[in-house]
Amino acid sequence: MTHVSNPLRDPRDRRLTRVAGPSSLVFFGVTGDLARKKLLPAVYDMVNRGLLPPSFGLVGFGRREWSHDQFKDFVRESVEAHSRTTFREDVWNQFATGIRFVQGAFDDDDSFIRLNETLEELKESRGTQGNHAFYLSIPPKDFESVLQMLAKHELAQQKDGKGWRRVIIEKPFGHDLESARDLNKIVEDVFPSDAIFRIDHYLGKETVQNILAMRFANQIFEPLWNSNHIDHVQITMAEPFGIGSRAGYYDGVGAARDVIQNHLLQLLALTAMEEPISFKAHHLRTEKEKVLEAVTLPENLSNSFAIGQYTSGYQGGEVVNGFFDEKDIPSTSRTETFAAIKVNINTRRWNGVPFYLRTGKRLGRRVTEIALVLKKSPNLLFNNSNDAGQNAIVIRVQPDEGLNIRFSSKVPGTQMAIRDVNMDFVYGHSFTEELPEAYERLILDVLLGEPPLFPRQEEVELSWKILDPFEKYWAQHNIKPDEYAPGSWGPESANTLLARDNRVWRRP
Repeated sequence: MTHVSNPLRDPRDRRLTRVAGPSSLVFFGVTGDLARKKLLPAVYDMVNRGLLPPSFGLVGFGRREWSHDQFKDFVRESVEAHSRTTFREDVWNQFATGIRFVQGAFDDDDSFIRLNETLEELKESRGTQGNHAFYLSIPPKDFESVLQMLAKHELAQQKDGKGWRRVIIEKPFGHDLESARDLNKIVEDVFPSDAIFRIDHYLGKETVQNILAMRFANQIFEPLWNSNHIDHVQITMAEPFGIGSRAGYYDGVGAARDVIQNHLLQLLALTAMEEPISFKAHHLRTEKEKVLEAVTLPENLSNSFAIGQYTSGYQGGEVVNGFFDEKDIPSTSRTETFAAIKVNINTRRWNGVPFYLRTGKRLGRRVTEIALVLKKSPNLLFNNSNDAGQNAIVIRVQPDEGLNIRFSSKVPGTQMAIRDVNMDFVYGHSFTEELPEAYERLILDVLLGEPPLFPRQEEVELSWKILDPFEKYWAQHNIKPDEYAPGSWGPESANTLLARDNRVWRRP
């Protein structure tokens, strides 16, 4: 692919040196929190870093009766409040000349006629060459209306064989296997499969991508990465805040569907996959799909999960709401704000190694990590030591991105006493470059047409096949989530889940 010269690009910035070609990006749901706090700032940061060419256009589509200038003011406010890079007036002025707004509704023909006219105008004035990506940052219930309108007004098809068309879909990809298949049919009726980009922003994080580099570029890790040495694996995503104003989305979805089905199972796949023969999309995806297809559930599901709901109480010195105190949560809700499950992987590498996945709101701190806990040392010399735990390799996805290795060391003194110590690699200490925001990498990959970091439909369906039996069990047995205090690490049943296997959760 030919790189486009861009005068805004900082020559000292060696990260993501690929530069997108002429194109326009259309945001549906542009006034939502995701667009305001993440997507619009990410686009500006890309412009600021010289990764988007002058022949780039940004189009917002929404119900508000805004002029182009009013929308520009909204974008600027979002950028100044949330962008990662320094705000530069010269960069903004160049970027702002390509910003447009289309007022309309998702099911209104006139709105999409105006959108078509706007994109044609950008093609002429900015030189976008008719290349368009449509970002659906909207509820899944609105996908069908938008997609049908894009098809009806020939916005999803190439014209005269020129220009590409792509669609970006935010999770959730359905709420179970059946709905995921229905959603995929709706999308593939309009866009070909290679033009569909399903966003899981965790896959754009540097530390997630570093799993592959750490495993396969270093001889010190790969020999340990199997059931001969690994006792079990814990994958955790914890958040210290509650659901806030997201009751309309969260109630009925819950922690398992919101996080385990996508983020945590993707982390599991990257952790457990075999080495791909290249970084091409189909090679990476094939290895991840092999892992997800090999996941098996314990025979007794009743002993293989824990779910909970946070109560009110003190957290961080402040009184916080319980789940049922949040706005619009019904008193009869069985939606879980904490979920933990146990699964196995039926492969030669991982036979007998359980994987424990947990996520929750109002937990002790914000952290996402993958912990590979090694088997206990067989050395009889130290079997009586109470201070030595199991060695662990911990990949910190966020915050303090990096890698931690826990091992035993002799305590200084006249006696042979040992204690666990930590060896840390932190991105911020080892590299002068800042970590790019996940959405920067993912949006750039969409504009370049490079799909390795995007799960395809097969991965989505395999993930639902893993989670659906738990969801059905909870519904069929009318399982009520256990209570847990804010600032804790979940309900006591989560500890019991591991205690049955003579194991304990790590304290992140």
